[in-house]
Amino acid sequence: MIYEITDTNNVSSLFDKWEETLIWSCLQGVMGKIYADNLNTPTAAMAMIGDFTFFAGKPNTEFVSYKPDWCTQNFMIMIPQNECWKSAIIDYYGEKATVISRYAIKKEPHIFDTKKLEKTVASLPKQYTLNMIDERLYHMCKAERWSADLVSQFPNYENYAKFGIGTVICKENIIISGASSYSRYKEGIEIEIDTREEYRRKGLAYICGAKLILECLKQNLYPSWDAHNKGSVALAEKLGYHYSHTYTAVEIHDY
Repeated sequence: MIYEITDTNNVSSLFDKWEETLIWSCLQGVMGKIYADNLNTPTAAMAMIGDFTFFAGKPNTEFVSYKPDWCTQNFMIMIPQNECWKSAIIDYYGEKATVISRYAIKKEPHIFDTKKLEKTVASLPKQYTLNMIDERLYHMCKAERWSADLVSQFPNYENYAKFGIGTVICKENIIISGASSYSRYKEGIEIEIDTREEYRRKGLAYICGAKLILECLKQNLYPSWDAHNKGSVALAEKLGYHYSHTYTAVEIHDY
């Protein structure tokens, strides 16, 4: 049996030493959901939030195959705690599964050079405007596929205004780049950053990232970063972060 867990005290130990803010969001009850095989003495668990599922404890095929009714997407990034979970995922999904590498970035609260970040923000070319995401920009982000994940984990603007934080660069009232909270946990956010394809490689994501980090620091929130590719690692390092380690994930298509 699989149970949705609301009191996460009994399951948190299965995720011990996993420095992943998406898991923390679920364990803290801020957003996302936790599932386990037992309410009181769980041996297997998974944390689900957005496009991500994290598997912990004793590998269990029932968990690998489980898709809650609320989860209507056809794509998922599954993060196995160990090789046994990885094998269980690949064995179940077969050709739908693609093993990838992702890149963890160190969580270092006091490493940011605020003067450098402020100088970066001030370097925005005059033909662009930089704005914090308000209700109008929230809906504009949500309306386009490339920018939707800047706000997609927040079901409405009221929820985003309460828990989210983000900034976008616009040109002629069109969003062309943005950095925002993909998710929120009590002490900080997980950063989502992207740029409209035709405006990439112009330094706009760098400026958005700098602005978001500064705003997070003002609010005593930690701006956590996890990289999907080496380009994202390079951008993170340019902003002051440091690479930690590479880890394995499994992308599931036609989920």
